[in-house]
Amino acid sequence: MAKAIHSMIRVLDEARSTRFYGQAFGLEVAERLEFDTFTLVYLSNAESEFELELTVNKDRSEPYALGDGYGHLAFSVDDLDAEHKRFQEAGLEPRKIVEFSPDGKLLARFFFVADPDGYQIEVLQRRGRYL
Repeated sequence: MAKAIHSMIRVLDEARSTRFYGQAFGLEVAERLEFDTFTLVYLSNAESEFELELTVNKDRSEPYALGDGYGHLAFSVDDLDAEHKRFQEAGLEPRKIVEFSPDGKLLARFFFVADPDGYQIEVLQRRGRYL
């Protein structure tokens, strides 16, 4: 059986990105690997073994084109309303909370926020399959 262990995104500014993911989701640097032309930074927290890998290409100065194939990362939280308020107070500019209720039955409550490189992140209320 396969186990999902990380997802990788390319970022321009390591400090800016680690600060955002730390402030927004409590992710801390689990490991940092320095190479001649790039740096890999693995971020994690105590909630999950899954990690976010940041790749910082040292010769890159232009923002990455995210293209139309990128979807989003997702995090679940215990109290969506409190997290949304915390994001607002921290200046992270979360979008409005959405209640997704197809057929009148609540499936999910969530909001989106963009990281410093424009990657979209969904923040979901823990319930049902979104634990």
